[in-house]
Amino acid sequence: MQIRRKPPWLQKRISPSAHADMERLLASLELNTVCREASCPNISECFRQKQATFLIMGKECTRGCSFCNVERHPPLPLDPAEPARVAEAVARLGLRHVVITSPTRDDLEGGGAGHYAATVTAIRERCRETRIELLVPDFQGDINSLKIVLAAAPDILGHNIETVPRLYAIRSGADYCRSLELLRRVTELSPRIPAKSGIMLGLGESRGEAVAAIADIRATGCSYLSIGQYLAPSRRHAQVVEFVPPEEFDRLRGEAMAMGFSHVESGPYVRSSYHAEQYGAPETKSPAE
Repeated sequence: MQIRRKPPWLQKRISPSAHADMERLLASLELNTVCREASCPNISECFRQKQATFLIMGKECTRGCSFCNVERHPPLPLDPAEPARVAEAVARLGLRHVVITSPTRDDLEGGGAGHYAATVTAIRERCRETRIELLVPDFQGDINSLKIVLAAAPDILGHNIETVPRLYAIRSGADYCRSLELLRRVTELSPRIPAKSGIMLGLGESRGEAVAAIADIRATGCSYLSIGQYLAPSRRHAQVVEFVPPEEFDRLRGEAMAMGFSHVESGPYVRSSYHAEQYGAPETKSPAE
C-alpha cells in the first residue's frame, strides 16, 4: 500500500530529549498518557509545556479501532490507587486544566464510569481550582454510566464522533447514532456541563459529509468542537486518503461557528485535548494551525 508523503504544513517533529522531565514524572507515578500511547504528533510541544492528557484504566482497549494506536489486548484489573496518583501529577505540574481519558473498557461493569468519577473526586480534593475535562467512551449506550460520570461534575464532558457515518467501520464496536445520543444526553442531564466532540479529516470523507457530521454534533446541543487531520500511526492502521490544506480547516471552523458552537479548534495538528484550556476561556481565539 502506498503511503502518502506529508505536505509542508505537516512537518512537526517529536524530540524525546526535550521532555525528559515529564517522562520521569509519569514513570515515577506509574501513569499513562494518550499523548504517548496514541503517538500524538504534539507530544513534544505539550510535554515541554508540562501538559499531558492522562490515560486511566490501563493501556489496553477492548475494541481496537483501525485508526487508533492504543492496542487491543486483554485488559488488566483497575488500580484503585490510580486516581490519587493522577491527582498527585496534576498537583505537581500545577495544571490549571487537565484532560482525562481512557481506552474503551467494555469488560467492566459500567464501562469504568466509577473510576472516572473517582479520578475527578481525587483531583478536586487536591486541586480545587483545576478545570477537569473528561473524554469518555460511549459506555455502550448505558445511561446510568453517563449519570455516574456527570454526577462527579467535571467541567467539560467530551466524546468524539471521530468520522462521518459512511466511514464508521474504522470505529470497531461503535455506532454513530449512539455517540450522538450520548452527547445529547449530556446537555439534557447536565446543561451546565458543556459537551465537546471532535472529528478527523482525511479518511476519505467528502466536504459535504464533514459539514453534515458537524451539523449533527451541533444538533445535540454540543458546545465545543475540535477538527483535525488524521495521521496514520503505522502502515497497519487505516491509511490517510487526503492531507487537508489549512485553509479548508479555516473554512470549516467558520461554518461550525456559524452553526452555534461556542468554541472550535480546527487545524491540521488539532486533537481533542490540544489547547484544551482555551475551550470556555474568556476572550480566546483559535490558533491558526
